Amino acid sequence: MGKPGALIPVLALLAFLAFGLVSGGNFNDDCDATWEPQNCWVYDSGNSLSLALVSNSSGSMIRSKRQFIFGTVSTWIQLVKGNSAGTVTTYYLSSVGDYHDEIDFEFLGNETGQPYTLHTNVYADGIGNKEMQFVPWFDPTDGYHKYTISWTPCMIVWYVDDLPIRVFRNYRQSNGVAFPTSRPMHAYSSIWSADDWATQGGRVKTDWTHAPFVANYHGIDLNICECYGGDCVYGCAGAYGQPYCGGLSDEQRWKMQWVQEKYRIYDYCVDYKDGKVPGVECSLPQY
Repeated sequence: MGKPGALIPVLALLAFLAFGLVSGGNFNDDCDATWEPQNCWVYDSGNSLSLALVSNSSGSMIRSKRQFIFGTVSTWIQLVKGNSAGTVTTYYLSSVGDYHDEIDFEFLGNETGQPYTLHTNVYADGIGNKEMQFVPWFDPTDGYHKYTISWTPCMIVWYVDDLPIRVFRNYRQSNGVAFPTSRPMHAYSSIWSADDWATQGGRVKTDWTHAPFVANYHGIDLNICECYGGDCVYGCAGAYGQPYCGGLSDEQRWKMQWVQEKYRIYDYCVDYKDGKVPGVECSLPQY
């Protein structure tokens, strides 16, 4: 009999075949415009997308046609140029229904010359309030940058240009920390107005003379385990267990620590204002 480690690729292949793991993507083939489709344009044979915010009640949203449990989703985004105050551009995963699960990238606009805020959060069983925010170390309006969410039974990792910026580990069984494990999700992208809070706490409002505000996307990569509930939940958990739960490499941990030390501007784990009490996960290793 061969070494046990040699079985891992075989088991991964069997899971791939049995539980609908799929990869690749195209905005035409894989997404639907679910809000204000007149403000959404797909072009370049389905490889490029633009979403426009034209008024405080008319933005746009797309959603993946497929639902899934676990996987890695990526896209390349060029954020709104110039004065983007009050706008929110998003890229996130979310389940449908009550007590929803959600994993967020949100990009909060700002005045011309002031940096965007890169906002991350995770909801499980309808419970959120796990925000971590960064200022980008690059100009997110100058060309396209890659944003990736990796969701496995062990942990969630947020990446920017393949650089990990945050990890949220699964401590559900050991410590009772809510973690998304059972509700199939869609991938979403959207742009909308939130000038009551998005920019400098709502102090700076949207200048609608600059509308429409346009965010551009290029390419979508869905490396996912397709699932709509039922037994596939357990199959996908097996498919994305080992070898997907090995954690970050030493180099990745060093890079993430560098980003967090220099560019993180908010961490819910150290926010004690107004009587807040950080969750138990804040005292546990995250990587």
